[in-house]
Amino acid sequence: MIELKDVHRRYRRVHALRGVSLEVPAGQRFGIVGESGSGKSTLVRLLAGLDRPTSGEISFQGRRIDGLPERRLGFLREALQVVFQDPMGSLDPRMRVRDIICEPLGRTDRARVAELLAAVGLPEDSGERFPHQFSGGQRQRISIARALAPRPRVLVADEPVSALDVSVRKQILDLLRTLVERFDLTLVFVSHDLAVVRRVCDSVAVMRRGEIVEQGTVAEVYDTPRHPYTRELIAAAPNLRAELARLKEEP
Repeated sequence: MIELKDVHRRYRRVHALRGVSLEVPAGQRFGIVGESGSGKSTLVRLLAGLDRPTSGEISFQGRRIDGLPERRLGFLREALQVVFQDPMGSLDPRMRVRDIICEPLGRTDRARVAELLAAVGLPEDSGERFPHQFSGGQRQRISIARALAPRPRVLVADEPVSALDVSVRKQILDLLRTLVERFDLTLVFVSHDLAVVRRVCDSVAVMRRGEIVEQGTVAEVYDTPRHPYTRELIAAAPNLRAELARLKEEP
């Protein structure tokens, strides 16, 4: 589904990605975890076709996208959608929710709006309201509905719960898991929070300073981390340590 081979991205003096290689098979829930500055956001931009690598190859559904001009990326815009960190920043405050959801379609489709509002757990009359009339968690639900509107095959979630209250995060994570299964999506989930990634993903890649230092199934990487940096991240995450201990005690 998605494949990167020896991808580099340089911005003048900054080497944001250094030889990144990974594969995300169709249907997988793939996590990318790392601290700020690790290269996660650069990787998301490359996957979405919003940026180009300095070198290396990026393929989507067997088709190279790293060298395609903007006018030929229409198929990628429909097949891969992104849910961003700050829902208020990604929603036009002047547009009604129904128009926001239909924006990727290029036309108004009230039946599709009603279907997606129900799918993300919002009442149908939400379509007539504006983003500022909703809570942060509700706005993220709207962002998810918009991302699902063109029926993508891949959903990229870029720190989708980091701007939300702790009490709301679990709801959004559970919603994402439900929608990924319901619509048979491939999920690329990007976060600095290891506990969040463990809750949502099957496999994970750990990034540090533009490189992938370790990757494998979530169980492999979290239970028996090989790289010192991965061990440092796990040791520095008290919530994750508590969750791992609880899982080991369960029958």
